[in-house]
Amino acid sequence: MKKSHIIALGIIAVAIAIIISTVGDASTYVGFSEAEQVAKEGSTKSMHVVGSLKKDASGNFAGMVYEPSVDPNHFEFVMVDSLNYESKVVYNQPKPTDLDKSEKLVVVGKMDLENKCFKADQILLKCPSKYNNQKGLEAEEPAKAVSMK
Repeated sequence: MKKSHIIALGIIAVAIAIIISTVGDASTYVGFSEAEQVAKEGSTKSMHVVGSLKKDASGNFAGMVYEPSVDPNHFEFVMVDSLNYESKVVYNQPKPTDLDKSEKLVVVGKMDLENKCFKADQILLKCPSKYNNQKGLEAEEPAKAVSMK
């Protein structure tokens, strides 16, 4: 075999190893109930849970606890996932800016069975679009015809 063939095979083997290791670390989107089930099975794999902040009857956020004077790196809130299952979420970082304005959020982490909560490593926010008005999407104006004379 030529040296170039051996080097090419080595590069291909390294590329395959990288692809396999990345696929193994990929987390999945689940609900709180499935994240709890996975934790009961002993998995420590990170999960993505999509949902929204729980609101009470008056429209205020329920279960939100953040006291920066006591502990600026401890934030708790109640989240309802896309399957309407709710869970307390604990995030050991400061409260994200504009969390109150977000439509949906994604928490990335693991279910903590001991404390009966979801321990989030990351919070990803889906903020309202700047193109939305208060009644919904703005209607686009029809295109105007331009005559070329």
